[in-house]
Amino acid sequence: MIRVIAIDDEPLALKQLTTYIQRVSFFEPVAACQSAVEAADLLRSEHVDALFCDINMPDLDGMTFVRQLTEPPLVVLTTAYSEYAVEGFRIDAVDYLLKPFGFDEFSRAAERIRQRMQLQPRTESISVRADHKTVIIPLNTIRYIQAMGEYLRIFISENQRPVMTLLSMRRLEESLPSDQFMRVHRSYIVRLSMIAQVMKGHLLLTDGTDLPLGDNYRPVFEQWMTQNKLQPAK
Repeated sequence: MIRVIAIDDEPLALKQLTTYIQRVSFFEPVAACQSAVEAADLLRSEHVDALFCDINMPDLDGMTFVRQLTEPPLVVLTTAYSEYAVEGFRIDAVDYLLKPFGFDEFSRAAERIRQRMQLQPRTESISVRADHKTVIIPLNTIRYIQAMGEYLRIFISENQRPVMTLLSMRRLEESLPSDQFMRVHRSYIVRLSMIAQVMKGHLLLTDGTDLPLGDNYRPVFEQWMTQNKLQPAK
């Protein structure tokens, strides 16, 4: 599913956008925001693949909002003013919907988003904010991730100190490939290839780390074990 938000300061326009998003089978509606400021706050805690954003909004206009994003999702701009079309291409917008638009036009934009998502290369790294800068972390260096209040500690290659970042567990979990990483406890995500042994209630990693296996996460984990023909240690 493609996680989508709608942004528009006009209540009726926002309601229409939300309704259209709900009608697209491959879209997962995340939120409806009445300002770009509200959307910016949301993106700090939620993973979003695409957004439909009005251009003309008070406080922070849609174009400026998108330009300020370090890693913007795919963008479809909506506006009543056709003169913004060129600006839309400059920020690599997927599409540009001129108000008033119907569901057919919206559907074409949605399909362009799906096609663009399919063309995106496989994720090989993640980027997080740490020590007042953006840090790129290759996925194959991550051993496990631990939640500590509002912060996460990302444990990377041995003999390197963990990367501490202000980020929600849910948002990071959604950005990691599910065939490589799994949440095994409310406070832990593990790289699956790091698991050496599975014992009752906990996991032993190849580096000797012992992690708990939470009851709420056990069914999905056991399903993964079955699919990979793994058996827990006696």
